[in-house]
Amino acid sequence: MKVFVFDLLPYGENLDHLKNGATELPWPLAKKHFTPEVAVRTYAEHLDAWEEIDKLGYDGVGFNEHHTSPYGLMNSPNLLAASAAQRTRRLKLLIYGNLLPIHEPLRLAEELAMLDCLSNGRIISGFARGIPREHNVYNVPLADSRARFEEAWEIIRRAWTEEVFSHQGQFWTYHDVAIWPRPVQQPHPPVWVPVTASKETIEWAGKHNIPITPGMSSHRGVREDVIRYYARQLEQHGHHITPGHLVISAEVYVADSKAQAVDEAGPYALYFNRTLFSHGNITERDLQAEAGYVSNASHDYLRPEHVALVSGSRERYRSMTMEGIRQLAENMPWGTADEIVERIISAADHAGANQVTVSLNRGAMPHEMFIHQIRRFASEVLPRLQAHEVTGVPVVDELAFRS
Repeated sequence: MKVFVFDLLPYGENLDHLKNGATELPWPLAKKHFTPEVAVRTYAEHLDAWEEIDKLGYDGVGFNEHHTSPYGLMNSPNLLAASAAQRTRRLKLLIYGNLLPIHEPLRLAEELAMLDCLSNGRIISGFARGIPREHNVYNVPLADSRARFEEAWEIIRRAWTEEVFSHQGQFWTYHDVAIWPRPVQQPHPPVWVPVTASKETIEWAGKHNIPITPGMSSHRGVREDVIRYYARQLEQHGHHITPGHLVISAEVYVADSKAQAVDEAGPYALYFNRTLFSHGNITERDLQAEAGYVSNASHDYLRPEHVALVSGSRERYRSMTMEGIRQLAENMPWGTADEIVERIISAADHAGANQVTVSLNRGAMPHEMFIHQIRRFASEVLPRLQAHEVTGVPVVDELAFRS
């Protein structure tokens, strides 16, 4: 199994005091609340952590793109990848991912080719649509998001793989382009895509034979629905699902006991859910549908009892309490190394995923705690995960057996 540490790079200072008793941080969060020294320290500490991740034998580090929020200082994941390429030697750099609808795709194709050269072929190029907040900030209509995503991908793919290409589309037009440099990895760097639950993204990934993270929910029923639908899309386009197609995610905290894990990590998980997550954004699926970001049919492939689990209810995370964290932790990979290994392997085997991304520092955790988790996980958990290989996708294998 391949193990990646996924790092959101949250602004390294707790900003709860800015809420002044309200539920939400101010939006937009004005310049007067930003401290340059905190940002400088945040970047330095996380790059130090990634260097440690490289030395300790993890397979990769992952990071994504978000804007205008202390939720994460990864406005340009490509700049982070360029920095990491010079600080690491063997680590895969999972950009998860560049937000295609809000950027100029030819520029992204060039930058990613440069990064693959700078890292000597260590880039995994994830692509995503981005959340509604980013579209609003960049003045990109939410209703155009999917069409822009798909057209941008086609431009990037052709720029990477064709000798010379021209393109005339709905949003972008190019004539007689041949990019230099080209990617080290041929025909292009691996491409992954995160899937929350929208069937349109699953259909696109199946068409292009692109690996996915099957659903942001850890609920096994939701994950099963996503994987079944994805497998059907792959088959329709002449592909067959394998454990290399699936990436699961896990929020992890290694401790001597479950109680210790909750006591130590709980306050940071609480800050993440009550303050950072979805700052200035809409997660509610009905509101996203009204805005044109998702269609009314985006979740019609899910079993009816699972639709509510991907509804994005704001109340679910803004009203979270330490007692709620304690209850959630009972079913999470928080606690002893043995429990963490068992839970992650069980989830990977159930999904049929041979890749896992682990989050070790939710909610602006202090650098010393993050480094301690990186080292303890590497010592007590990592070797056992890497020794395990997932060889099949049970949900799909079961269907094939029945047929």
